[in-house]
Amino acid sequence: MSPLDERFSEPHPIAWRTAVDAYEGRMQDIIHALKYDRRHSIAPRLGALMRNAGAAMLADADGVVPVPLHPFRQYRRGFNQAEALAIHLGPPVMRLLKRVVHTRSQIDLPRRQRLANVKDAFAIDKPEGLAIVVLIDDVSTTGATLESCARVLRAAGVKEVRALTAARVVNPPR
Repeated sequence: MSPLDERFSEPHPIAWRTAVDAYEGRMQDIIHALKYDRRHSIAPRLGALMRNAGAAMLADADGVVPVPLHPFRQYRRGFNQAEALAIHLGPPVMRLLKRVVHTRSQIDLPRRQRLANVKDAFAIDKPEGLAIVVLIDDVSTTGATLESCARVLRAAGVKEVRALTAARVVNPPR
């Protein structure tokens, strides 16, 4: 099992998460180009890498759920990078979540502040009958955004939430 592949038990809202690579070096450059330089041509290849890395978790999923951006942020950016990746993964893309609070950027926040920043930031559109969904995002830094989304999905009745990202920040052991 890869160090980027983790399984959790209750009460953690995410059952299983994995990423293609650590968020450093070339992967950081690739994601930055997709997200901030609007290099949309990167999404199909990065999505293919995600599909391969997450093949086992995607195999029995009802669908993939991209982490939403607040409408203002999506308007300014021009697209949602999580959705651009999600369409290349295979299972149906389900736009179940919406961001209802325009949060401040999390880029410089430590985990505790990230958790507080995204608390109550998401709402859901009826996930009736869904047993397993896979949350999709470009990067997981502390996991706060993914966990907040997963809590909303679980509270609405989704039985199991998994998370697949292109990259994850891997902190050195302390």
